[in-house]
Amino acid sequence: MYVMVCCSCDAYRIAKAKTAVAPVGVFYFVFNEKKEDKMKLGIVGLPNVGKSTLFNAITHAKVEMANYPFCTIDPNVGLVKVPDERLQKLADMYNSQRIVHAAIEFYDIAGLVRGASKGEGLGNQFLSHIREVDAIVEVLRCFEDENVVHVDGSVDPIRDIETIHVELMLADLEIVEKKLEKIRKVAKADKAMRPEADALEKVYATLSAGKSARTAPLSKEEWDLLRGYGLLSAKPMIFVANVAEAEIADDGANNPHVAALRNFAQENKAEVVVISAEIEAEIAALDDADRAVFMDELGLHSSGLDRLIVSSYDLLGLMSFLTAGPQEVRAWTIRKGTPAVEAAGKIHTDIQRGFIRAETISYPELMQCGSMQNAKEKGLVRLEGKDYILQEGDIVLFRFNV
Repeated sequence: MYVMVCCSCDAYRIAKAKTAVAPVGVFYFVFNEKKEDKMKLGIVGLPNVGKSTLFNAITHAKVEMANYPFCTIDPNVGLVKVPDERLQKLADMYNSQRIVHAAIEFYDIAGLVRGASKGEGLGNQFLSHIREVDAIVEVLRCFEDENVVHVDGSVDPIRDIETIHVELMLADLEIVEKKLEKIRKVAKADKAMRPEADALEKVYATLSAGKSARTAPLSKEEWDLLRGYGLLSAKPMIFVANVAEAEIADDGANNPHVAALRNFAQENKAEVVVISAEIEAEIAALDDADRAVFMDELGLHSSGLDRLIVSSYDLLGLMSFLTAGPQEVRAWTIRKGTPAVEAAGKIHTDIQRGFIRAETISYPELMQCGSMQNAKEKGLVRLEGKDYILQEGDIVLFRFNV
């Protein structure tokens, strides 16, 4: 006996109860994505670089809270839906009652000043919040405006990067030094602790040389040992170049600050997203129709926020698989390389535990066929096992025992 899941926990309990005494059935139900499964991005930057303006734009763009009834969002967190045009087309095909996008949490982290690692300004708050995020979005001022004072007296994004990174590295160095004092003694008597001690020694040497922890020569296994340390300078990072409105159409091509930032990012294997925070705030305040007209007038094919989200997914190695049915169409976020049985657990642990197989078809193939029935008649719907690695845009129907 099994249940097919297309994509309210109440319905799931009903389905589970029925399968204990009833024949095989098909149930469509909705699950609430756990808050901790969302990608968390921390927005950081010096004062007066446009960080708050960008976060205000993000706050205006947040998804409807009705889609996340059990989530409590703190005042300094903006919940933003991941743009995905495929969901509306699937909803039209299935006549779905609602669409649920994948979501990202943006944390507006306290402005940083020199000495934050020693508690200056809101340093302790800054550092504690940033430890909770998956990646750092560093907003850098790349516009000249005599009416907006820069904390250091002039615009220089590379100098600003160094200010922030030094504080992150100093905070990490303090943590690593304290831990090493203890683990060195333990590792002498306990061989099982030596790999962790060796990994810490490598990070300590890297930080002492004035380099970010992320550049330490560690293997994946060694990084796994240090995952619980929450090292700030080890977190993935995206640079956001905040430019003037007039420079957004050409992606800051003629802005010398953007050019310098791009050169720095290339050397450090990072990515740059060019945004006008003021324009993003205006875009977020418009409805869909007015937004399209406004962006067309500016020569923009997508908003800076959308591009930032896409870049963040790439940075963290994330992707989406889709579920579709008459009740809802939903995008689920997983890491690239995730097997089908683990992806099933993203929806519910019972589906992972009782996994039988996954009926799968790619989004382009389904669109070409026009319906799932046509796709099945053409033999395009595949039956995949536990070890199948889901691909971006796979539409999945899980079959499982309950």
